[in-house]
Amino acid sequence: MNGGQIGYYVHHHGEGHRRRAQAIAAQAPGRFTLIGTGVTGLFGPFEVLELPDDRSDGGFSGEDGAADRPDALHYAPIDHSGVRDRMRLIAAWIAERRPALMVVDVSVEVAMLARLCATPTVYVRLAGARWDPAHLDAFRGAKALLAPFDPRCEADDVPDWVRAKTVYASGLGSFPPAGNRTDNVVLVAFGRGGSRITAQDIDEAARATPDRRWRVIGRVERPTQAPSNLDVAGWVDDAADEIGVAAVVVGGAGDGVLAAVAAAERPFVCIPEDRPFAEQHAKAAALDRAGAAVVLSRWPSASAWPRVLQQAEALDHRRIASFHDANGAGSAASLIERWADR
Repeated sequence: MNGGQIGYYVHHHGEGHRRRAQAIAAQAPGRFTLIGTGVTGLFGPFEVLELPDDRSDGGFSGEDGAADRPDALHYAPIDHSGVRDRMRLIAAWIAERRPALMVVDVSVEVAMLARLCATPTVYVRLAGARWDPAHLDAFRGAKALLAPFDPRCEADDVPDWVRAKTVYASGLGSFPPAGNRTDNVVLVAFGRGGSRITAQDIDEAARATPDRRWRVIGRVERPTQAPSNLDVAGWVDDAADEIGVAAVVVGGAGDGVLAAVAAAERPFVCIPEDRPFAEQHAKAAALDRAGAAVVLSRWPSASAWPRVLQQAEALDHRRIASFHDANGAGSAASLIERWADR
């Protein structure tokens, strides 16, 4: 093994964090330990440290119910055994392994814990206007910031010092296109973060385009009586492969879906979801400005779908491809190793 150990904290809300961590760690076999909830099943040339869940509800609202939380923290519920145990395990791992660096994707609390344990950090900075005191403190305390998005997706009001500290690496965690084959499928792709799109929305769209095959992957309710041209597959492990051969992809502007669509150069109908700090809206606006996708503020009426799909297929595929860096994971891993070895 060359150099010291590198810890990589993996947030458990959304699939993009896991994909990024796996892709980066695979570039430096033996150096990384992925730390988080739900990392046990991840495969690659890295170690894992499974953490207890810290969620207070079935999903992850980010609300901790604390009225007296310090400004430097986002999520710090009181009397939560999961939070206590995960922080204890992280601190114990740092004390035992003495890592050269911690990559934090994402948690201002873990970034602060690493700093308190005398460990430098690289903070993964997501898109959107994240200029609240907690984020800015995490950014200020990091050796560098890693942004898993194209610089065109940057918020207009990003502070100059934050931009200067940021390395942009789009395409992290995405996979190469499956090949030249293209299925005649409109693929609706949902991530783990959930969606406001309903089963009825998809049912009506499929009925309005009987000449198209529709397939839905991810977390979504099934229509009560789906039309014959609609297949609701649910969660799949090979989402990038399915995106790679779809005629048109419909989805939000989450990191995982956007990276896979850009890597595969697929026609894209982007309907951004409401996420904290307007993250998806920032990326969708960049796609719209570049003419790289058909960007809609909401799911269109059923009668609009034939025209929407035709507009997407008429786009120049090189524009969406420009949002993907095929060497993103390798470049990010090299930079992280360099920062760790300084």
